Amino acid sequence: MPDGPLTAYRHRVAEGALRADDAQRAAVEKLQLLHMRLKDYAPRSARGIWGLFGFTRRGEEQVAERIGLYMYGGVGRGKSMLMDLFFETAPIEPKKRVHFHAFMQDVHKRLNAARASGVEDPIPLVAGQIADEAALLCFDEMQVTDIADAMILGRLFEAFFERHVVIVTTSNRHPNDLYKNGLQRERFVPFIEMICQRLDLHHLDGPTDFRLARLRGLQVYYSPLDETARGAMDAAWEDVTGGGRAAALDIEVQGRTVTLPRFCNGVGRASFAELCARPLGPADYLAIAGAVKALFIDEIPRLSRANNNEAKRFVTLIDALYEGRKQLVCSAAAAPEHLYEAGEGAFEFERTVSRLMEMQSKDYLAGSISAA
Repeated sequence: MPDGPLTAYRHRVAEGALRADDAQRAAVEKLQLLHMRLKDYAPRSARGIWGLFGFTRRGEEQVAERIGLYMYGGVGRGKSMLMDLFFETAPIEPKKRVHFHAFMQDVHKRLNAARASGVEDPIPLVAGQIADEAALLCFDEMQVTDIADAMILGRLFEAFFERHVVIVTTSNRHPNDLYKNGLQRERFVPFIEMICQRLDLHHLDGPTDFRLARLRGLQVYYSPLDETARGAMDAAWEDVTGGGRAAALDIEVQGRTVTLPRFCNGVGRASFAELCARPLGPADYLAIAGAVKALFIDEIPRLSRANNNEAKRFVTLIDALYEGRKQLVCSAAAAPEHLYEAGEGAFEFERTVSRLMEMQSKDYLAGSISAA
């Protein structure tokens, strides 16, 4: 394993997997400094605490001033990829890397379970559970859109800092812009101040949107369904996700759980059957579209009256992705105009054909990425 993210970054540039970029280099140097400081970090013992990250005594209290990094910047600049390099080489255990959306889902599940067991104030309990599971927490895509989440986050992070959990997070926004114009935002301001005080801030402000550059040169609709299409989908997935580690993403929708089997760096992947052969409705597809920047759908079959229910769900899914300006990459049995050629439902499918074709265009692609 390379000795830190900077060495790993240099290797990938030398191999041609990455293009050298001054802004990324500055960010990875920041991550390398944190990597070096973690080599002797022992958050649950006295060794490694004093002097590390500026720890000092105030009476009996241990105070840490800077114990992590908040990296923000525009989409496609490489934040997630650089954080992955840091996480993979971080000399600390236990550690956890999770998309922020999935993290908040997990938090709510734990809170609900604690309340069901009779715990009156479950947040300290849940914070302790998570801190016991990870001395290093890496969050991808921090964003806050809900006042309930905003209030929970403040207390959670305060508890994490008290337990000396190291936090590294990426976001498209400066902390001051989190939950901007949100309901009762003034109640969220102490959390923003805490982030600014306890984490180093780094603006990854490079001019190049690497994700857009990759997708602009990428075919996004593969047919017919054969080994060539399957191989191309796998290659596109590796390219768009940066070869990151995928995991299932559970999305809570009105008391139900909808699962995307694979999720990595904001990109989801599932088969047509997993998305459309199940009894999912508009709310489910809107939630899926809201949780991803791009969605890979494998093995879309020919559609007809025989699988009309699946076809209707597919139409609803495409509508949700299109309205959310999300990128679609898929493999299908035929070109869009030949997916549903005749029979009941063919007329209604014409709009979906139009959208599937538009979603392959450069103009749509540029719009979908800029909106991510």
